[in-house]
Amino acid sequence: MNSPSLPSGLPTDTDVGVPVSQKIRERLKASRERFHANDNIAGFIEPDELDQLQVEVEARMLGVLESLVIDTDSDHNTRETAARVAKMYLREVFRGRYLPMPSVTEFPNVEGLNELMIVGPIVVRSACSHHLCPIMGRIWIGVMPNEHSNLIGLSKYARLADWVMSRPQIQEEAVARLADLLQERVQPDGLALVMEADHFCMQWRGVKDSESKMINSVMRGAFLKDPNLRREFLALLTRKGA
Repeated sequence: MNSPSLPSGLPTDTDVGVPVSQKIRERLKASRERFHANDNIAGFIEPDELDQLQVEVEARMLGVLESLVIDTDSDHNTRETAARVAKMYLREVFRGRYLPMPSVTEFPNVEGLNELMIVGPIVVRSACSHHLCPIMGRIWIGVMPNEHSNLIGLSKYARLADWVMSRPQIQEEAVARLADLLQERVQPDGLALVMEADHFCMQWRGVKDSESKMINSVMRGAFLKDPNLRREFLALLTRKGA
């Protein structure tokens, strides 16, 4: 006779003592899903596991502080640092990895709008995946809709940008990933993104250059094919002091 299986969600004997991060990692590998620093893994995290993961990160962060020879027992300033850092990474600065995409209401383009729209600047915050140093910047989004495009509210552009940017990554990949998401959601004839950002991995460490910024762009569809449209978009950004 076959042994009855445990109800879904209850731990098995083999689950006892297994770190929750390992369980999530095994699910990702079993599904052959990539889990790089800038990937969203929310679909592989079960209810309550984010709380467990935060406890695990706190414990490991405490080990990092101990290896840095910081006395967290007697130093009142760092006594709760491990807990604060764990919460910060999972719930705040890297939440784009662990939370599902925000809800986005779409509207049909009833009026058949087909003129250039520009959204921005949207203030974004990310982190360099090389040193986990902050990337602080602004994004401008140009959209050339067509009669079949889905229109989304102004605030939704900011929410989607924040969701994509709240992960460890490099700026070039972040902008391309946001462009992919907006192209999929809006389905415009053309899409253009420009991002300007300060990189604390240059300002805080290394060469300690506080003046340099990185500016990069992604052009899709009509913006890539039509130089006049591209010039119009960039000229409007220049007028706004981009």
